[in-house]
Amino acid sequence: MEKKAVVLYWSRTGNTEKVAHSIEEGLKEAGVNVSLMKIDEAEEIDYFDYDLVCIGFPSYFWHTPKPVSDYLTKHFNNHRRQGKVKWGSPKVPGKNVLIFCTYSGPHTGIDEATPAGDYVEQFFDHIGFNILDKWYVLSEFIGNTAASTEGRMGDIRGLPTEDELNKVKEKAAILSERL
Repeated sequence: MEKKAVVLYWSRTGNTEKVAHSIEEGLKEAGVNVSLMKIDEAEEIDYFDYDLVCIGFPSYFWHTPKPVSDYLTKHFNNHRRQGKVKWGSPKVPGKNVLIFCTYSGPHTGIDEATPAGDYVEQFFDHIGFNILDKWYVLSEFIGNTAASTEGRMGDIRGLPTEDELNKVKEKAAILSERL
């Protein structure tokens, strides 16, 4: 039976969008039926229609951007009204999520991104989805040369590179084997 996935993302500068496209390509090459959507185009989707939901966003001040938080909250409230948020958050067989977050981390590195990934994880854990993984992709801080060259992560201009995006694509193909 063909597996079905959706790659949802929000991207202001294009970094997260690049990663989303790489995930889409990797899943497609692995034989997964994939839809790719910006979150503002995906208001009406039901996560439960998919074997895998991939959701991506940049980290802003240790959080998701407001449009992502609003999107997740709206869907969570809909799931609660539908009775899909249950005590103990029992796992729903065959329902999986991949969380991916782009970050620059000019001050404290990846620690600036992990709280945002953990936050998003809770929305899916509460509806019983299996968290397959959380990927953090170092990316250029577009529009701020100092943050892209003088921060803890060193010179991150041009990230993610094509080579790094190809690695994301390969990881997505491997991830599909877990569906």
